[in-house]
Amino acid sequence: MNAVKKKVVAVIPVYNEEEFIENTINNIKKIKLIDEIVVVNDGSTDRTREIVSNLNVTLINVDKNRGKGYAINKAIKNCDFDYLVLLDGDLGKTSDEAIKIIEPALNNEADVIIARFQKPKKKGGFGLVKKLANRGVYFYTGKDISSTLSGQRVYNKKSISSIKYIPNRYGVEVAMTVGVLRNGFTIKEVDVEMTHRETERNLEGFIHRGRQFINILITLINLAFRR
Repeated sequence: MNAVKKKVVAVIPVYNEEEFIENTINNIKKIKLIDEIVVVNDGSTDRTREIVSNLNVTLINVDKNRGKGYAINKAIKNCDFDYLVLLDGDLGKTSDEAIKIIEPALNNEADVIIARFQKPKKKGGFGLVKKLANRGVYFYTGKDISSTLSGQRVYNKKSISSIKYIPNRYGVEVAMTVGVLRNGFTIKEVDVEMTHRETERNLEGFIHRGRQFINILITLINLAFRR
């Protein structure tokens, strides 16, 4: 008797990704294990929506920019899946590396598989955001996860359905990591050769990382009052 095939859905929350989104989607299409690609356009003001609408994927539009967590929540509520693959829109031609996190998930090696990136090629910040995220996860769960901020991950249905708190903006990965670990699910990190846009050590980069730090700190405080 043949086993029932599990439905694998790739969700890409995007905001102003006209530069990368076409390559990202076209290379995800190379992964035959994925049954559906869903793009949640989070109020983009560039040509992202126009480009995606011509790529033969499912497109969900949000009226205005509400944040990555909001987009992910919308996808969870509107998609039918057994495994949810979360990918960022700026992976470009390296998005087919997602096969490395999908296969372990389908083989039940863990409930959640997270992509672990190589060291960045450009000098960015001083690691404060990453340290806050990783130490925050350890504080709440006792688990040492090195890729807490990675947005490239695969959840089985039970694990992602157990998460009760997904903040709208930065901090979403931290909250989702703590959520599954608190509920007794397992995480495995897998090395990948993915690349994406890197923030540099300039004013724009420091502002971006400052917002990340504040939002992650708020998320960690909120987690103290949520189970």
